[in-house]
Amino acid sequence: MEKLLLIGIDTRSMLNSALKLDYNIFSASYFSTSDTPTIKNQKIVLKEESDESCGIFEDEFDGKHILEIAKDYIDEVDYIIPISGVSPSDFSKHDQKKILGTTDVGDIEDKYKFYKRIKNKFQTPMTFRVIDIDEAMEINNSYPDTEFILKPVKGSGGYDINLLDNDIDLEFNGNEFILQEYVNGINLSSSVLASKNDSKTIMTSRLLTMNDLEKNNSFIYVGNILPLTGKSILSDVGNVDEIRSEMEETSQSLSSEFRLLGSNGVDYIFNENGLYVIEINPRIQGTFECVEISLGINMLDAHIRACLGEIIEIPKAKCYAYKKIIYSPTRMRYENLGLDNIFDLPHQGSITEKSQPLLTIIDNDTDFEKLYEKVELTSKKVNQLAKKYQLDVK
Repeated sequence: MEKLLLIGIDTRSMLNSALKLDYNIFSASYFSTSDTPTIKNQKIVLKEESDESCGIFEDEFDGKHILEIAKDYIDEVDYIIPISGVSPSDFSKHDQKKILGTTDVGDIEDKYKFYKRIKNKFQTPMTFRVIDIDEAMEINNSYPDTEFILKPVKGSGGYDINLLDNDIDLEFNGNEFILQEYVNGINLSSSVLASKNDSKTIMTSRLLTMNDLEKNNSFIYVGNILPLTGKSILSDVGNVDEIRSEMEETSQSLSSEFRLLGSNGVDYIFNENGLYVIEINPRIQGTFECVEISLGINMLDAHIRACLGEIIEIPKAKCYAYKKIIYSPTRMRYENLGLDNIFDLPHQGSITEKSQPLLTIIDNDTDFEKLYEKVELTSKKVNQLAKKYQLDVK
């Protein structure tokens, strides 16, 4: 039996799908939530313990730690699927040959190189590479009618993105940043399957950030609602079919431009000026489980088949699916919440710090209004229970 390694921040959802396939599965991750399947060949960076803090993710996470603990697995397995948190470029040339997915990611993960590559082919925000905050302010002053955001040149999940204003206090500390025109609009995403010779957009969705939900100028990823319809887009924008069609066509063009392989995601913003390409996520996306639920397919199997040359037939969506990540409203000790639509659960008694990812709500329904109401009700209950189990603030 061939050996397959899943490696990244959190392998829970992929493990559930992988265990239905005919592979000997290996897993290396940063998190191991209490609902993560336990398998023989499994390594985890963060060991959650009762009455111990899980820490601050953005301060403590380093993909190299996952690679270090997975070294023996990388040598042993036949195939590797990197997910969020580990880049194909982190592997040696020899080990990249084992990767199922896009491996040539240099011009994708570097956001300035990505901008330079697409700026004359697709509508995308004006972007500059900057060396410090003074250069950013100088450029900003040259465009008085334009609002800008600062982003790390490399990064994902919406972390460390800041609106540029006169009060900003940001030290680069050796990190590289881009200054990008801030496009105010509706966040959207698409999932595209690609083989060496073909590509197909299999799903479009409404992408959600904290800014969508709380209007707090935080761009951290919160979830998705799919498929994209006049209801799930959560805004009155006119002809959603036209938007969806343009997203599908653009995603397939980008797939060809960057020679994507397997399952990849493309993020967009839509406003009165049309559709803006923001970035490509050259890996299996956060919509993974929602796509599986809505289409009734094994998404990992579809990814592997595409990498090996076969793009599966894509069924029509059977229902809406909604994923919403809850960030803890307080510092809390986790206790069983007794809800049936929550996942990525902390270990019993472990401590989640305020504003850190607590758990994920995933639900589905053929009726969008009922689904939205269910997820928002669960969200409210989780936040109430988090405050019930609140600890003294350190």
